[in-house]
Order: sequence, then C-alpha cells, then structure tokens
Amino acid sequence: MGVADRLDLTLRLVQGSDRVSVAELAQRLGVSEMTVRRDLGTLERQGLVRRVHGGAVATRPREEGGGFAAREQWQAGTKDRLGAATAALVEPGSRVLLDAGTTTVHVAAYLAERAPLTVAVLSLQTAVVLADRPGIELLVLGGRSRPGERSLVGPLALRTIESLSFDCFVMSIGGVHAEHGWSEFSLDDAAVKQAGLAQSARTVTVADATKLGVRAFSQVAALPAVDCFVTDAAAEDPHTHPNGPQTLQALRDAGVETRLV
Repeated sequence: MGVADRLDLTLRLVQGSDRVSVAELAQRLGVSEMTVRRDLGTLERQGLVRRVHGGAVATRPREEGGGFAAREQWQAGTKDRLGAATAALVEPGSRVLLDAGTTTVHVAAYLAERAPLTVAVLSLQTAVVLADRPGIELLVLGGRSRPGERSLVGPLALRTIESLSFDCFVMSIGGVHAEHGWSEFSLDDAAVKQAGLAQSARTVTVADATKLGVRAFSQVAALPAVDCFVTDAAAEDPHTHPNGPQTLQALRDAGVETRLV
C-alpha cells in the first residue's frame, strides 16, 4: 500500500470511530506502530485528526462548513485515482460540463489526455487547471462565485447551462442515499446540478466513498437520473463505510453503472 493510500485509509478508520488506538490502526493497516504515529502526525498537521493519548480522534470539518480549502488535501490519493478513472470515461470530441468540487479538480487534471474536448466548468479551480491546455476549448460559465467554494452558482449560471447542451456531465455530489437519492448541502449547488442533468445526454457522478449513505440538505435527483457512478473500492468495506454496500446495491438496482477504483 502506498503512502497516500495508507493515509487515506488511516483517516477513514479514525473517522469511523469516536476514538481509535495506535495499536488498532497498526493491526488493521499491517504496519508498525511507529509508522502509524508518523502518519497520524502528518494528518494532524493537515488539521484532519487530533492525536490523543494512545490514539487519535477526527477533526475534519463537516462538508457543508469546511469550504474547499479545508477539504482539498483530504483523501488526495483517492481523489486522484477517481479523477483518472472518471476522465477515462469521457470520449474525445465530447462537449463536457464539469462540476465544481475537490474531486472534479482531479478529473480536470486528466481531461487533457482525452483531447480534443470542449469543457464548460462550474468552478474557478477547474478553470485554472484547464486553462491553456492543448486540445481543450475551455468555457468558464458565468455566475456568482460561492464564498469559500469558488463554485459558480445563481441565475446567471443557470441561464447559461440551460442555453447549452452537453454530451457528458461530470457531477460531484455531497451525498448519495439508497432511499433519498443524490443530494447537496447547498441549495445553489443543487440547482446548478439539476440544470446540468437536464441539459446532458449522459451523467457520470464521481465521489469518494464517504459520500455513500449521506443525505444532505437539498435533494438533487433520484438515483436513476445518473448513468454511471465512480467511487473508490473501500465503499464495499462495511468496516470503514457501514452504509457503502447497501448504497452500492441500491444504485445497481436503480440501473446505475458503478465503477470502483
């Protein structure tokens, strides 16, 4: 297991418990307690865990309050794999609507390999990644930049999306629930996603496994509205993601193709 993957899994295990010991982490990860302490130190410096006597507790801010900067480094190794796998599903020559979010920044980094593409972006971060990339015709959709997130939302963004049509919408998501479908923490973001779904021939949703089983504030759509869902293989592990297997099965029952990476 690489360092990035080990850090990702360590963080998941800490978040999955009120408190987890160094000895338990060492056993679950198959590494020495010294390695666990070093990894916990790395995560603590990123503000993601707090070390306590003999173990650690999670300190990651809630998705709706943490902002882009607070979440950017969390699960970075996992999100990079998700970005590569999602970009590989985009056909060269496509017109793509790329959603905002920390994971879609990783998707953007790999989209240049699928050129030529026309890519309309819904965040300032993805615009920076794709600017001046050969073979990418970049469209930065208008709208209000949501503070802390730099996602483009509001009436101007909605009108622009509704005036265009896309072959593929790469959508990020705050939560996916077996009964309540796809949802977001922000009403503004949910409205933009609904418009993107309506204007796209195909929708690929990408999210790390922590989003499975989550019901956020504003419903975006029912499960069948999405064609394909890309997440990490840890979603199948009930120990780290208790709601993962049930949610994956609900997606498959709804006819959503699921890809685990």
